[in-house]
Amino acid sequence: MQKNDTNPVSAWDIPLALVLLTRLPLPRLPERVFARQAQAVWAFPVVGLVIGTLACVIGWLALTLSVPPFVCAVLLVATLTMTTGAMHEDGLADTFDGLWGGFTPERRLEIMKDSHIGTYGVLSLIGSQLMRVAAVAALLSAGAFLAIIAACVVSRAFMPLLMAALPNARKSGLSHSVGAPSVGPVAVSIALAGLTGLLLIGAQVILPALCAALVVGALALVAKAKIGGQTGDILGASQQLAEITFLVAIAAQL
Repeated sequence: MQKNDTNPVSAWDIPLALVLLTRLPLPRLPERVFARQAQAVWAFPVVGLVIGTLACVIGWLALTLSVPPFVCAVLLVATLTMTTGAMHEDGLADTFDGLWGGFTPERRLEIMKDSHIGTYGVLSLIGSQLMRVAAVAALLSAGAFLAIIAACVVSRAFMPLLMAALPNARKSGLSHSVGAPSVGPVAVSIALAGLTGLLLIGAQVILPALCAALVVGALALVAKAKIGGQTGDILGASQQLAEITFLVAIAAQL
């Protein structure tokens, strides 16, 4: 087994984070780099910046071709979904299926691991995607592309926080194999997301970020009570819920 690299920051962390959180075509990384998975979490907001910018370019191009804003929003959200391989959406669906579909922690974890999707999962995806597209459409109509990028950035800073704050609920899976990050990378992730949000949209980032933090905090409490901690699905759900909450809050501000 390869020993984990405990250095807080490395030049490899950004490409590693992109490999972990996206399906973008990237060069194959050296095997030794994957020992840094727990410490590379500081770069998760950078992933949001990359794919958020890419999605906004698609949305902007569609708008310049006089495509209706709602259709542009669908294209933008579809781009975000495709560039991540829908892994966060999958986590959201599994989280709702598991947390509300089982009556014991063991059964809930079993449901979350099942590749099939249930009623709770379907409804969570329908509701979340409708809210996401509607909020993005409102922001596109206002020309607030930077707010959309800020949502992608800030929402990915909550995953490292949950990884460090909650124990892993199972002894297997992606979240367990990555391990818990140390305080340094988590702090850098939060600071980087906050600074990027301020640079993108100024003080308007504060209220949406606080709203997202409240929602993710509620998810963390429910996950701790129902399954004893976090899993990869819980982390994916936190990203989705944070992004949607941020988008809705910033759209309400505008």
